[in-house]
Amino acid sequence: MSNIPTTRASLLIRIRDWNDSEAWQQFDVLYGPLIFWYGRKHGLQEADAADFRQIVMEVLGRSAESLDYDPAKGKFRNWLLTVIQRHLSKFRHKSGRAVHGSGDDDVHEMLNEHVDEADDAEQWELEYQRQRFQWACDRVQPAVDEKTWRAFWLSAVENKPVSDVAEELDMTAGAIYTSKSRVLSRIREEIEALNDE
Repeated sequence: MSNIPTTRASLLIRIRDWNDSEAWQQFDVLYGPLIFWYGRKHGLQEADAADFRQIVMEVLGRSAESLDYDPAKGKFRNWLLTVIQRHLSKFRHKSGRAVHGSGDDDVHEMLNEHVDEADDAEQWELEYQRQRFQWACDRVQPAVDEKTWRAFWLSAVENKPVSDVAEELDMTAGAIYTSKSRVLSRIREEIEALNDE
């Protein structure tokens, strides 16, 4: 369990110290891909999204010392989304990466799309959950034998019928259910270790 990052509340306290490189590395592992995803989702090219991620992390680093996280006021990731939204506009303006019309139908359609903040927040939350699940899977998979992992993945993630998975892996239906349950339990443990909200 030593690979599990510090729980969020304690991590938020630790990142107040800019010199705590381990805390910042853990913070970047947890939130960096989410920031990058957001930039890509909002039209930044890969290199620009990587720059945007770095800029947001620097902004967070400068403000972390005064960060006084209060869970009663809301989730940290919702505050983070607000920071990211604000800095995406600044990033585009400062770098001259604002979207401009070209007359092309695709660009015209993109310019006419209004960012629905509720939809944006919903997609942010879904991506947050997806990344946490993937993070946990990456930690559990090496500790589980390959056949057990495949039984879990095919039945739980790919949602294939248990009878088909049992036939494909030459296992009983009961063994598929057991594998699925055990792996899901370990994944939940990993995710719970991240959650301190």
